[in-house]
Amino acid sequence: MPKYVIERNIPGAGGMSANDLMAASQKSCSVLNALGADIQWIHSYVTDDKIYCIYTAPNRDLIEEHARESGFPADSIEEVRSMIDPTRANG
Repeated sequence: MPKYVIERNIPGAGGMSANDLMAASQKSCSVLNALGADIQWIHSYVTDDKIYCIYTAPNRDLIEEHARESGFPADSIEEVRSMIDPTRANG
């Protein structure tokens, strides 16, 4: 299943309260449940003014549909082609 990195421009995201983040997570999960098992949210990274989300989905269209239905922006959607980490440094 393809994996995607979604960049969401959300000014002030880093200042969101725990309750705000929980409400956003609940909204996202509600939309995901309605869209079916083909799309999965893995996790997200919250920075000062952006949220970077990792999803699996069969195609970009389903990611875009989630963004529309949830009301969360998807300013950039990039398919992951490879993954590296420190374990690759030793061959």
